[in-house]
Order: sequence, then structure tokens, then C-alpha cells
Amino acid sequence: MTVIRDNDARRTETPNGVMTTYASPTQGATALALWRVEMLADRKGPVHAMDTEQIWTFLAGTATVDLDGETLTVGAGDTLVLPADVRRQIITAEGFTAVVTSPSPSYAYNPDAVTPPGACDLAPRDDQRVLPAWIA
Repeated sequence: MTVIRDNDARRTETPNGVMTTYASPTQGATALALWRVEMLADRKGPVHAMDTEQIWTFLAGTATVDLDGETLTVGAGDTLVLPADVRRQIITAEGFTAVVTSPSPSYAYNPDAVTPPGACDLAPRDDQRVLPAWIA
């Protein structure tokens, strides 16, 4: 059994918020990652897809999710199951906190294989697939 202490959780900051990794293959787990997302108010995440399913449970705040053209609204207490290989974008006006899990490795990619304008340094470029630090 592995115990990961609070002060050993890995924090990754992006322009949209902070991801805190509680467990992942580089932090004691073998096949799953578990992390917290604290997305800042008035932010729009990048359009992207993931090659594995993710499960998001919202603890506070609200978000609107564009899931391949379908608009979903989620808030505290809701759980969102995001299928693999589906275009997604998460938008929030007030900010939110969620706990997320997925298999690891889990790669992010641009569904159209084109880097969107204004993509941050952590985002995949064109047809590249990137293992986000909070999932590694």
C-alpha cells in the first residue's frame, strides 16, 4: 500500500487554473490518475480530446461543457463522464473545483490535428499527443 501525503501532491499551474495530482503512475499508482482541478473564474479551456475516458465530480462552482456540439451544464455534486476521443471544451464564469480520474497514461490531442490560436505551452501542437503532467 502506498500513502501519498498532502504535501507530496504535485501541483501544475496552467493559464486556466491549478491541477493537483493525488495519485498517478509517477506518484504511487500503477494504472490510474486522480487529481483536483481548480479552474479560475471567466476561463475557457482549450478545445481538445483525450484518448481515454475521464470521470469528473464537481465539488464547487459550475461549468458549461461543449461535448462534441452538445452543451452540458454541471455544478457542485454532479458527475460528468467524458468518453474517449470526443471533442470537448470546458468553460466557467464563476470557477469550479472538481476531482477527476482517468487511466494513465492518457494523452491529450487536437481533434483536428491543428494547434488552436493562443494555445498555452503545455498544449499539444498539431497532431502531437501529450501526456499532461497531472496524469503522468
